[in-house]
Amino acid sequence: MKLNISCLQMDITFGDPQANFETANRMIMDACLSGSDIIVLPELWTTGYDLQNLPQLANIQEAISFLQDSAVKNDIHIIGGSVANQNGQDIYNSMPILAKDGQLIHTYSKLHLFKLMDEHLYLKDGHDTGLFSLEDRTFAGVICYDIRFPEWIRRHVLEGAEVLFVSAEWPLKRLDHWRALLIARAIENQCYIVACNRSGSDPNNQFAGHSMIIDPWGQVIAEAGLGEQILQAEIDLDQVQQVRKTIPIFLDRKPDFY
Repeated sequence: MKLNISCLQMDITFGDPQANFETANRMIMDACLSGSDIIVLPELWTTGYDLQNLPQLANIQEAISFLQDSAVKNDIHIIGGSVANQNGQDIYNSMPILAKDGQLIHTYSKLHLFKLMDEHLYLKDGHDTGLFSLEDRTFAGVICYDIRFPEWIRRHVLEGAEVLFVSAEWPLKRLDHWRALLIARAIENQCYIVACNRSGSDPNNQFAGHSMIIDPWGQVIAEAGLGEQILQAEIDLDQVQQVRKTIPIFLDRKPDFY
């Protein structure tokens, strides 16, 4: 099964949801002209890391409505990056997953909060996995800092995930870590990695861009640069099982020892 994937490497406008909806709409329309099956957005794409103002800016329903309309209008599945999701007094960093018929099929809230960017001061951690199904295949979504926890990624793969979608706002000063971690996660889990980072900067950070699509051998199929762009590539899900049969690491695991 082949899928055409587009990562929308947005330059997010800090604290301005309306500007970011306009950017996302433009990039979605451009990606759809190239026949995308799945579109992936970056982390906190409606607000950026304007954490102090999230109580006023958080509106996941507005984002979901926008993504539902985009999915139906363009006949595409959407991995909705992440948006601020307020539930009572708590705010989560949540990834909505939309099928092409507009159905909200899953929402994953970031498990690992990144203290170096003060997430723990403003956000609550989630308590659910990122597993979901599209086209009768199993996928998973995680958010940024999650990729530093291989045991969390492995859990999703053991439960059937063939593609791991990553949405991020990863800083430029740790670009080498971004590339190395994503390639390692692909190799050790024998799955596709589709990672959508943001470009540009906010008052505190310069971001790395370099969205990546990596195959189950760890080969980089496509990689963006620093600036705003749409990264596109075709993936073949049948390759996942081919790689897993060639080097059967899941059969050779010794879970009694770890």
